[in-house]
Amino acid sequence: MLPAGADGTRVTVILPSFAGGGAQRVMLNLLSGLGSRFERSLIVFDASGPLAAAVPDGIATVSLGRPRLRGAFVPLLRALARGRPDVIVSTIGHANLAVLAMRGLLPGHPRIIVRESNTPSGSLPALAYGRVIGLGYRWLYPTADVVICQSSRIGYELEHRYRVPGSRLCYLANPIDIAAVRAGATPLARAAGAGQRFVAAGRLTRQKGFDALIELFADLARTAHLVILGDGPERAALERQVAALGLSARVALPGFTAAPWPQYAGADAFLLSSRWEGMPNAALEALACGTPVIATAEAGGLPDVAAEAAPGAVTLAPMGAAFLGAMRAVAAQETGAVRPCLLPPRYDIPVVAERFAALIAG
Repeated sequence: MLPAGADGTRVTVILPSFAGGGAQRVMLNLLSGLGSRFERSLIVFDASGPLAAAVPDGIATVSLGRPRLRGAFVPLLRALARGRPDVIVSTIGHANLAVLAMRGLLPGHPRIIVRESNTPSGSLPALAYGRVIGLGYRWLYPTADVVICQSSRIGYELEHRYRVPGSRLCYLANPIDIAAVRAGATPLARAAGAGQRFVAAGRLTRQKGFDALIELFADLARTAHLVILGDGPERAALERQVAALGLSARVALPGFTAAPWPQYAGADAFLLSSRWEGMPNAALEALACGTPVIATAEAGGLPDVAAEAAPGAVTLAPMGAAFLGAMRAVAAQETGAVRPCLLPPRYDIPVVAERFAALIAG
């Protein structure tokens, strides 16, 4: 059994892996923000991934060595039974369902907090067993003690499609360490030469819509340049597309980086071409760097950010002619300095961590 934290509460966070996704980064930031107020521990199905080095100091970490849920279910149950946490926090849909399903088998009756990281209407149809998982949402999500939502759209869907009582929904902003992001943004990274410079970031999957973005980019001025940061299963297809469109000198796919902020700060705009989203961390970090964002209307919580950010910070446009027009309207920046922050203060990690701590304390 783990020793209790400063207030006697043991908190265990569950992650499938340390892949470079926004959900993983959010939970690691929240764990860091909690400090020593609670006894923090982490259970990960598979400890591989680029964010393994980002686990905060002092976090007891257990790797189950089982990358898939069907192999991890029983080891996860055993690990939770040994640790006897007072509060369990899970953030990926299939892991959320597993934890909720084993609630009756866990000793000590822990509170269970699940965080929905995507808009269900977009994410579930794209999954092989999306209908079955949707039924799991309807049966099990209402049993959670708290369901964390990143945006009003996610909350609406969970309440009206999946019967989660409104009293159990909590809106929690994604935590961004604004000071650290801005400190890490220099020196700015920007492709040499005149013309517009754009950046995009995310896992190279169909969800992120990079194929549609590259198709549009072919219609921009020949001086425009795009960097797409990230890695994933669509890399080879995207590289072939770039070559076929004759964009090899104008579109770069350098891979994943744990510190993308110089690229964000050096760009004239961050492009979010997603077909569905929850609350994209990369776009929030770009705003923290002072870089405006152009996003699809399906960009999850970005409409919430647009409503509270400074005018022009976030432009929402359907993918196609409107998105292309928004890119064309971007002016190339003339300074090499990091621009003023465009991200509303409620996303700053100390503010979010306080709210998260209150949820844990109940």
